[in-house]
Amino acid sequence: MTSIVITEKPSQAGDVMKAVGGRYGEIIPAQGHVMRLAEPDEVDPAWTRWSTALLLPAAGRYPLREDPSNGKGARLAKLKPALRAAETIYCSTDCDREGTLIAGNLVNSFSRPSARVLRVVFTAQDPTTLRKAFAEARPWSDFANEMAAGEARSQADQIYNLTLTRAATVLLRQPGAKGAIGIGRVKTPTLAIVCKRELEIEAFQARDYFEVVAQATVAGGRFVMRHAAKPRLEDRVQAEVIARAAEGWSGPLTVVTEDKRQSPPRLFDLPALQKTCSARFGWTADKTLEVAQDLYQNHGHLLTYPRAESRYLAEAQIGDAQTLTERLSGVYGLSAIVPVIRRGKDGVYSDKGLEGVSHHAVIPNVNGDLSKLAALDADGRRLFDLVAKAYLAAHHPDHLYRQTTVTALVEGYLFRATGRITTSPGWTAIYDDRADDEGGEAAEAEQTLPPLINGDPAQLSAAKVEAKRTKPPPRYTEGTLIQAMQESWRFIPDSRPDLRERLRDAKGIGTPATRAEVIKGLKRQDMLAAKGKLVVPSDQGMSLYKLLAEAAPRLVDPGVTALWELRLDQILLGRVTADQVIQEIAHEAEKVVAALTRRVAEGNLSLLAGSGRFGAGKQAGLSPRLSAQAGRAPTDKQVAFLTKLSKEKAAPIPAGTLDDMARTSAMIDHLMGKGPKLKAKAPKRAAAPRRTPRKARGDAPAQAETA
Repeated sequence: MTSIVITEKPSQAGDVMKAVGGRYGEIIPAQGHVMRLAEPDEVDPAWTRWSTALLLPAAGRYPLREDPSNGKGARLAKLKPALRAAETIYCSTDCDREGTLIAGNLVNSFSRPSARVLRVVFTAQDPTTLRKAFAEARPWSDFANEMAAGEARSQADQIYNLTLTRAATVLLRQPGAKGAIGIGRVKTPTLAIVCKRELEIEAFQARDYFEVVAQATVAGGRFVMRHAAKPRLEDRVQAEVIARAAEGWSGPLTVVTEDKRQSPPRLFDLPALQKTCSARFGWTADKTLEVAQDLYQNHGHLLTYPRAESRYLAEAQIGDAQTLTERLSGVYGLSAIVPVIRRGKDGVYSDKGLEGVSHHAVIPNVNGDLSKLAALDADGRRLFDLVAKAYLAAHHPDHLYRQTTVTALVEGYLFRATGRITTSPGWTAIYDDRADDEGGEAAEAEQTLPPLINGDPAQLSAAKVEAKRTKPPPRYTEGTLIQAMQESWRFIPDSRPDLRERLRDAKGIGTPATRAEVIKGLKRQDMLAAKGKLVVPSDQGMSLYKLLAEAAPRLVDPGVTALWELRLDQILLGRVTADQVIQEIAHEAEKVVAALTRRVAEGNLSLLAGSGRFGAGKQAGLSPRLSAQAGRAPTDKQVAFLTKLSKEKAAPIPAGTLDDMARTSAMIDHLMGKGPKLKAKAPKRAAAPRRTPRKARGDAPAQAETA
């Protein structure tokens, strides 16, 4: 029986060869998405001209085409005859939505209907894991929903992104300006997150406030107490009154001691890893993924699949805990333990927590070659240590401590101090210091208190007023921007608690595999810029955001986009069909176009000058005809024709349009359903700013995601 193995990229083919050789047939690598969706003009020649038309094919979907670019033609030349001849096909592409789509598009396009198709499922690429995955290959039919979700994402992004990019370019760009105004289902709300924060910072007005501190003296020593003001004291005179009351005060203390416990930090998914590496090492999100991918594919396959979208492990992995904790304990010179197994939503192992996701948390590979650690460079070792220590901590006992809270009522004013002592270090013993964990989940350092019992007398002295000033919200780093994209439920107003709750457990906007590329794409298109470790909007990025926020607020609302991601997840769970979601997102695009058209017709929008590179840079600029007309007065015939059209279409003519021939011509084109004509010598697909040059699928997300 003729059988073949399809992998996603050449490096993956090499790993499969080392693991199983030719046991399952010839191993043939793809190169990411070697099949593409047809361009709009390939579906309907009328779509060659840019307009406000909804680019939804009559059949409901774009057909597939072969993509010979960037050497993919040579891959297809080997894949096509092999697929046609194969009786059994093993699909060993990445085990996520896009990996399934890559394999499925090839199988659906070229394999014989009678072929037996099997899916090889793995979360690491070491020989042991791959041999087990091939031996337990599952029927392709088990992954029908995952394939459908991938198709819906691809089709919906094509329809939404291209429709809105063309419509925005036609409607919002000033006549004579060049460059497409690139709009994306994920990209544009991400730009909005950064721009909103920048506007908050600009509007922020710092306020002075004051705190009162004093030194408390007891029999066993001294410590600092602080006035517990709620809300903050903004009146210095009042603060000085409190300080005078505290100076020299003596009286009994109220002392409350509680035994508490603290669970270890959660395991890493990719967004949490990117956030931590950004804060700790100043890495971009893209660099974090690159280093993690290298540890996954190379260097002894030290990590599991890095594009993780969950912080849980499957309950079936409990059996690996003893082996893996023992091996890692040896690496860090720790005593071996009986691992603590935490189950459920608040634990580590939860099958329910993995529902609707393709990959568990990033952890060290139980079959990885730890002897390769010595050969890692500094970046590789730092990232491995983060992941390994998180896994070890997750299997150690809770950190136990005794917390003491001391209060004093000083002439009606409450002063407070807190301190803690560790009674059992538990998981904290894994870390060299408390800053070595994920950051933010460990307790803040507190002062050491002398021995105290309730009712002990104390005297306050050295009371003083500390002047402080409120700070604006911080700008985003790539790590915190990734987190904001993931936690898009936070952008839902408090007036919609039902919607906030629905999105709280959703994935946010984009996916772990695509968010870094979206940010990088916005920088490449001069919408965002790096300012040290920070991410800030460019002038043209801010201009675009303000215009879109005024004309079509839903287009820049991260919450709306997160709802579409939630719908894609529901395909995976079998609760909705791919065609339903495609139609819903197409309808959303149509509504946004209508809103933009209406606002432009009202004539109260300031159009974009387009001096920078919007979306596809210089692609799809004004035709030579319109460029030549810019700055000239329209003819009487043009004015009369546009006046007639505006009455027929009930579309008011924006102020200033009849003063410029290019504006007049552009408005005529718009009302007649035409867009700016492509430059005569431009390549056929230069009009579609959807695609940007990218590496193979193994190194960058799938098509259309960055548009």
